[in-house]
Amino acid sequence: MKELATYLMLQIGGNATPSKDDVTGALSAVGVESDSASLDKLFTDIEGKDISELIEEGKKQLAKFGGGGGGGGGGGGATEAAVEVEEEPEEEEEAEAPVGGGGLFGDDGGGGDY
Repeated sequence: MKELATYLMLQIGGNATPSKDDVTGALSAVGVESDSASLDKLFTDIEGKDISELIEEGKKQLAKFGGGGGGGGGGGGATEAAVEVEEEPEEEEEAEAPVGGGGLFGDDGGGGDY
């Protein structure tokens, strides 16, 4: 997948027909090692084909899967019982800051003028 993603990014970047060396170079530039077997398979699979047509065909196949929302809750029953809930330790209350800046601005709490 990383090889395919890199191939497509190179195309978007203006290289209409990236080579294996282009893909390998782009991956290594960001510290990722390419898999030569995956790269060979990618180039074998796309040889003589138009990438934009392949993407459109893929979109049609994805439409068959349908979509759906995130689910609506409902009774989980056994699933909820199987999940163990970890209780978080209670946080300690922070001490309140002294009123008036704690002597930071010359007020020592005595209430007098300077």
